[in-house]
Amino acid sequence: MPIIKSQKKSVRQSEKRKVFNDRRRRAMREAVKTVKTFIAGKDSESAKEALSIAYKAIDKATKRGVIKPNTASRKKSQLSRDIKKLS
Repeated sequence: MPIIKSQKKSVRQSEKRKVFNDRRRRAMREAVKTVKTFIAGKDSESAKEALSIAYKAIDKATKRGVIKPNTASRKKSQLSRDIKKLS
């Protein structure tokens, strides 16, 4: 446990940030999983609709620093590539 006042504050801040980052990461993963489920079910229309939601979740995670920009780019291109194959 920290002894210094600023370290205590840092611990509080990091706990708060962890909650927000976990929430953002979970939302992103669920959105990506939804798209992949539609792709597996060969439902291209629903997959295209869910793709925009996944893009939004990925972009928000990148903006918050949860994932790196190249990771976001890779995830988005893989999803769009899979939907393109389906069409």
